[in-house]
Amino acid sequence: MAYDLTKPLVIGISSRALFDLEKENRIFDSEGLKNYEEYQVSHEAVLLRKGSAFPLAEAFLGLNRLQDERLVEVIIMSRNSPNTSLRIFNSIRQYGLDITRAVLTGGAQMTPYLKAFKTDLFLSAHAADVKEAVDSGIAAGRILPGSLPADPAQGIGQIRIAFDGDAVLFSADSERIYKKQGMEAFRTNELSMADVPLREGPFANFLRTIAHIQSLFSDREHSPIRTALVTARNAPAHERAIKTLRDWNVRVDEAFFLGGVSKTEVLSAFGAHIFFDDQALHAEPASEVVPSAVVPYREGDDPNS
Repeated sequence: MAYDLTKPLVIGISSRALFDLEKENRIFDSEGLKNYEEYQVSHEAVLLRKGSAFPLAEAFLGLNRLQDERLVEVIIMSRNSPNTSLRIFNSIRQYGLDITRAVLTGGAQMTPYLKAFKTDLFLSAHAADVKEAVDSGIAAGRILPGSLPADPAQGIGQIRIAFDGDAVLFSADSERIYKKQGMEAFRTNELSMADVPLREGPFANFLRTIAHIQSLFSDREHSPIRTALVTARNAPAHERAIKTLRDWNVRVDEAFFLGGVSKTEVLSAFGAHIFFDDQALHAEPASEVVPSAVVPYREGDDPNS
């Protein structure tokens, strides 16, 4: 019987997200595909350094040791060709990662394969692939290189995931009002609409999936996954966000309504394995202290248009 990928959480991760391939990518950009292939083949035995998403992948795979049935599958989703992939597989083996499946498209479009593999979350450094994934209804983020903390979870022993609110967990509808009409119009709208749930954003279903995994463990306080909402919203706009999550029948474990305060120190204190934000101006400084990813606006959802 075929393995059913609808049961576990499926994380598709590009080789540039899992490993530090910035030097190799520069070779590809400046010297072309042929030189890139030659470099990768000649360096097949050279261990790749860990990339920004490595701690998240490693931590999620660790969940499979907690249950008899596998909770998570991590699949390499790469634009590499089979000929250039052996260095990636060799590094996976040397790090002891339980990753056995891969999609190697040789530069072809990624989105059809994300759907075929029932992908719940896609992390990649390739902006076009991430945008196509989000437009297709898949939670996806463009991983930023940044600095890789030695221990993102600060020894807590939990997977810690932080989300921005508008245009990530929620739709960009309210953010559009802010961008077009200003802060006062945004606050007035959120106060008058406090009891009307926000439309779902690109990460709403992913949050539900995480909530389901959390529910498998009886002691939520010591669940292996902890979530946080880290948003520029503050009172009175906080109420609609909280009531929306309640309407979805999910909850986050922690929430930070910052009202313009920098997110970076909060994310460092939370110890996020990854932070998802729709704006690079928040994600880029955050990437210096925790792994971070930019979530592109869905087609037709850009509040700046």
